[in-house]
Amino acid sequence: MSQEIQLRAVSYDHPDAVKLNDQVQIEYQERYDGEGDVTFLDPAMFAPPRGLYLLAYDASGVPIASGGWRAQEANGEGYSDGDAELKRMYVTPEARGLGLARRILAELEADARAAGRLRMALETGDQQPEAIALYLSSGYSLSEKFGHYRFHDSSRCMTKPLDPA
Repeated sequence: MSQEIQLRAVSYDHPDAVKLNDQVQIEYQERYDGEGDVTFLDPAMFAPPRGLYLLAYDASGVPIASGGWRAQEANGEGYSDGDAELKRMYVTPEARGLGLARRILAELEADARAAGRLRMALETGDQQPEAIALYLSSGYSLSEKFGHYRFHDSSRCMTKPLDPA
């Protein structure tokens, strides 16, 4: 089936990206009994070469997965110079198990590396064990907390060096 899946770079405010973002926000609300992820994200943050936003489309042209990265530098939220921050990784429930998250993650890492980023950084949560398992199996390590939710007990931060190819 993966041959039928197409990855496309889109803007963060593309209607299909907004649709998937709305879906992931509902999932965050359900998993964390809260309001979803309130991290401020502007579409310009994902514009190449300082970011990239990808959607996966099935053979019928339906968006079924998303993910993006945005450049970060050292700041008061705990990022380091040269960081690429992974955001909005999501696979719709009906498309889970097809390897889409791993495929999008690999593309985002390659793009961030090509853009000169030194490290991929991400923030997830303890109610997303499948995400934690994906990142650990993809070479990420738990790290000191950073980002919007760095003071939340449920926050889990991870990083991976983006060594030059």
